[in-house]
Amino acid sequence: AREKKVVKSKVGETVSLPCCHEIPSSESLHKYRVYWQKNITEVVLAYSEGNMISKHERYRYRTEMDPWNLTLWISPMEILDNGSYQCVVQRNSVVVCDESVILFVTADFSKPNIMAEVLADSCESTEMEIVCSSHGGFPKPKISGALDNMSVEWNASWVSESSLSPYNVTGKLVLNVTKDVNITCSVEYNGFAKSTSLLLKKTNDCVVPPVPPPYNVITASIIIVITFILAITLAARYLPRHVCSHCCKREDLVEEGVKEGTKPPISSKGTPDTSSV
Repeated sequence: AREKKVVKSKVGETVSLPCCHEIPSSESLHKYRVYWQKNITEVVLAYSEGNMISKHERYRYRTEMDPWNLTLWISPMEILDNGSYQCVVQRNSVVVCDESVILFVTADFSKPNIMAEVLADSCESTEMEIVCSSHGGFPKPKISGALDNMSVEWNASWVSESSLSPYNVTGKLVLNVTKDVNITCSVEYNGFAKSTSLLLKKTNDCVVPPVPPPYNVITASIIIVITFILAITLAARYLPRHVCSHCCKREDLVEEGVKEGTKPPISSKGTPDTSSV
């Protein structure tokens, strides 16, 4: 089987779907029957003998067909246009070609919005719930994320009225933040992506109180302090007496020296010299 052609377009744009046959310049559309139909059962438009014989109400004023290469033009694109289209060409009741083309319609999602809520806080870490949301896009997206370039898995949920309606997507994540980090949320859809980043700050940088010393260290410290105090007390009592005793002895010696210095000199009785003549 021949591989189906794929055409991609965005909501609001103009798209052209190629047909499998081109009418030669020597002929005209009057000799052909052309059917453009969606999902086999829904006729978008039909031509017979050069005249339009059918056109779906939803495509009224939004479609045209080239009379030579039979290309189907749709503008502006809608999400409901997403699907498989088939071009069937007949000449003289004989099928000339019958091929399908798949149309992928994309609607852009909004730029993701990231919100962070603190659940618990301590000196070591901050527990946060991160919520990333985006809306209004098509088709159903994939949501991914990164924490400082390391991938994270979101708990994702999607809301849509139907399989051919815009989607709203929400991703949730609980993190323990121990330092300032960047988190990125990306919404990917049909080859496109929208991303947003947010700096998560650790909110509490309190100083951890010092750990008290063990009981045996406290006991040893008390004994050392008491011993030191006793030593000072004993020294204070002993040193004054020792110094005073030395002072008293020194004063006694000085007094004795003074007394000895003040005694009168001892006179010696001399005998007169007798000279003999």
